[in-house]
Amino acid sequence: MSIAFLLTTLIVVATPGTGVIYTVSAGLSHGRRASVAAAFGCTLGTVPHAAATLLGLAAALHTNAVAFQVLKYLGVAYLLYMAWTTLRDRQIVGVATGSGPRPSGRVVSSAVLINLLNPKLTMFFVAFLPQFVSAGDPHALPHMVVLSGVFMLATFVVFAGYGAFAAAVRDQVIARPKVLAWIRRLFAGSFVGLSVKLALVNP
Repeated sequence: MSIAFLLTTLIVVATPGTGVIYTVSAGLSHGRRASVAAAFGCTLGTVPHAAATLLGLAAALHTNAVAFQVLKYLGVAYLLYMAWTTLRDRQIVGVATGSGPRPSGRVVSSAVLINLLNPKLTMFFVAFLPQFVSAGDPHALPHMVVLSGVFMLATFVVFAGYGAFAAAVRDQVIARPKVLAWIRRLFAGSFVGLSVKLALVNP
């Protein structure tokens, strides 16, 4: 495993996207436990994309325009739903005093869907992993499995770090209703922007 792979992985994972936004939102809304659940869910959502790449299914998705478009627009629709929910529901960012924590299962399932319905992840694995595996490597498949595992571990650790920071400043944020309102708008706008970006992606 090369230093170039580790550095590239960290850069890709640390760049804010849908998973980071959702994890930070979970940390602000429901604390550290929810942020860890969100990070776990986002990581779990990358498993089918990695598996598809390793099994060669990603190539079929890449060449099948209809399948790609269906998956893409399901992802767009879900991101727009997340934007609407974030803007509408005050408990998405900011929890009223005395409200119970959001069930971890719901946090995980939402996080899984966010990454599962993102065909960009499959394209990323197709373009990313082969760069770090030699064409003549007789153990290319096990090598790619290891690299995928490292990528997923990095995803969980970095996302959990984002979520932990959000959970740490949660009390200060919740004490400022105007800040909460702007954060909800920011997250909603981010989901809308990411949905537009995803809609413009071509296989």
